[in-house]
Amino acid sequence: MKLRSLIILISALWLCSCSDFLEPESISTFDTNYVFSNIDDARKGVNAIYVQFGVDGFRSRLSNNMTGNTDIEHASGWSSSSDRYQIWDLNALSSNGDLRQFWNAAYTAIRDANICIDGIESSGTLDSKDVLTAKTMHQLLGEAYTLRAYWYSMLTYYFGDVPNVRLAPKAGNDFFLPKEDRNVILGQVIQDMMAVEENMLWADELPYGIEQVSREFTLGLIARIALQRGGYYLKPDLSMDRASDYLDYYQISKTYTEKLMALKDRPLPSDFRQVFLNNAKFISPTNSDILFEVPFAIGNGDVGWNIGITVQGGATASHDYGSGNNYMSIPVSYYYSFDTLDTRRDVTCAYYMVNTDFEETFVNGGVSNISQGKWSRYFLDKGPGASSAKGTGINWPMLRYSDVLLMHAEAENELNGPTAQAQESLKRVRQRAFESKDWEAKVDNYVASVSGSKEDFFKAIVNERAWEFGGEMIRKYELIRWGIYSEKMAETVQTLKDMADAAFTGTGQYSNLPDYIYWKLNESGHFTVLNPNDKVAAAPDDSWTRESWLLALHNDNTTYQEWITKDWRNYIDQGPKPGVVRYIFPIPEEAITNSQGVLKNDGYGF
Repeated sequence: MKLRSLIILISALWLCSCSDFLEPESISTFDTNYVFSNIDDARKGVNAIYVQFGVDGFRSRLSNNMTGNTDIEHASGWSSSSDRYQIWDLNALSSNGDLRQFWNAAYTAIRDANICIDGIESSGTLDSKDVLTAKTMHQLLGEAYTLRAYWYSMLTYYFGDVPNVRLAPKAGNDFFLPKEDRNVILGQVIQDMMAVEENMLWADELPYGIEQVSREFTLGLIARIALQRGGYYLKPDLSMDRASDYLDYYQISKTYTEKLMALKDRPLPSDFRQVFLNNAKFISPTNSDILFEVPFAIGNGDVGWNIGITVQGGATASHDYGSGNNYMSIPVSYYYSFDTLDTRRDVTCAYYMVNTDFEETFVNGGVSNISQGKWSRYFLDKGPGASSAKGTGINWPMLRYSDVLLMHAEAENELNGPTAQAQESLKRVRQRAFESKDWEAKVDNYVASVSGSKEDFFKAIVNERAWEFGGEMIRKYELIRWGIYSEKMAETVQTLKDMADAAFTGTGQYSNLPDYIYWKLNESGHFTVLNPNDKVAAAPDDSWTRESWLLALHNDNTTYQEWITKDWRNYIDQGPKPGVVRYIFPIPEEAITNSQGVLKNDGYGF
C-alpha cells in the first residue's frame, strides 16, 4: 500500500479535527505510552502528522496558491477581494479564510509532531535491544522533528514571529503562548534535525521511499532552513534585516549539503521532463532527483486542478480527464530569460491547453496565461472522469537534489567566493539542462564567465534557481531571504514594458522577439510553434494559425495591459513602505480570539 493511501486510512481512525492549536484535542483514545511502545502504532501516530498535507490549508493553498507574485509567477490580486486575491495583492485581512486554514493545518501538524516526539522519546524504544525496533523508532522520531521544522519554516515566512509550541498537549501546560522570535524558532528546529538525522534511514531503506520523510530530505531541509535563518527577513518596522550570525548558518548549509553529497550522491536524471511526468504516472524513484514528495491519495491533492496545463472537461467533453487549470501563470519575461537551447524552458512553460474535444490548442489568454507545464491531469495514464476536478492524486515535489547542489553552490560562494567546488555544483545542474554537445559553451564557458566575483556568481545562482525551479512555487521564499524581492519585481515589470514597447514600435532590445506566433498541430497531434524565439513576417503556408504574442502586452488605451502595471504594484511602490515587500500577513482572527489576549496583530503596518 502506498503511503498516500495509508495516510487516508489513518486520518479516519486516528485524528480528531482541531480548530486551533490553542485548543488541542486528544490525538487518540489510546494512552500514548501504549501507542508509542510498538512500531505499528507509533507508525500510525507519525502518519497523523502527514494528514495536514491533505487538507485544503496545504494542498490547494500553501503548496502552490499562496506563493505569488514573483519574477517567475504572477496572479492578478487586484481584480477581486476574495481570500486568495487578498494574498496575491499583499492586502490580506485577519479574517482571510485561506490564512486561517493554513495556520490551523500548521499548528495541528505541530501538535501531532509534539505528541509523537514526546511519546517516542518517553517510550524507551529508542534504546530497544531489538535492532529493527530501535532503527524504526529513530526513523519515526526523525520524521516527526523534520515535519515540525517544515511547518515552522512556513509559519515564520508568512507571519514572522509566532507562538513556539514545543510540548505535547498535557494537563497543566500553558496553551496561551506569546510570539517567539523567528530566529529562535528556526535555530531550534535546525538543531533538532541535526541531532536526529544520523539515526534516520535513506529513502531506499524505507517502505514508502520518497513518499516518506527520509534522511536525505532531512539533510536537505537542514540546509534550506539554515539559508532561511541566515537570510534577510522583514521586521515589524518594515525594514529588512539579517542576524549578525548569518554566516554561521551558511556554514551549516554548506556542511549539510556536502554531507548529503558525500554520503548519498546521485546523478541527476538526464530527462528533465520525466522528473515531473513521474508525478502524474505515480512513479516515485529513489536515489533520483526528488528527495521527498507529498503523497496524495487518488481523490486528494489539487496538482493538475489549480496548477498545471489547462484541461477543459465537463459532461460534454469527449474525454475522461476532467477539468483543471492554473491559478497562477508565468510571465513571458521569464519565458524569454531562458537560453533558447535550455531544455527546461519548454518543460516549465506551456502556452497550449487541452479543449473539450481533447485537442491541444493555443491557451486562453495567450501571453498572459502561460501555464506551469511540469504538471497536468492531461499527463495521467487514465482520465479520472469527465466531470472530475479536484483530487487528482498527483504528488507534489517538496525538495529535489538539484536544489541541494544549488544550495551548496550558494553557501560555498557566500563563505569563500566562486571556488571550484561552487562552480562544479552549478555545472552539474546546468549539464542536465543542455545537450552534451553544448556543454562547452553553455556549461563550462558560461560558468567561467559568471565566476569572476562573488557578486556575479550570486546573480548566476539567482538566475539558475529561477530556471531550474519554475512553477515549483519556492521562488517567493528565495527572494525574501536574498533581500531582493522588490528589486526583482520592479525588474520584471520593466522588462514586460520594454517587451510591449518593442513589439508595438518594432524597435528596442526585444524587437527581434515574436510579436505574433504561428502554431499548428504536428503529425502526432501535438501543439507546435513555428517561431517561439524570433519574429517572422508570415507563416510558410496556411496550415499555421497566427496569434498575437508580445504585441498583446500593449494596450492602445493604457499603453500596457493592466496586469503588467497592477499585479506587482504592492511589491514595488504601492505598499506601506515603497521598495520593501510586506510579505508578512496578519495572524488569523480566530487565533487572536482563542489566545485570550496573548496574541495581537501589531507592527508591519497592520
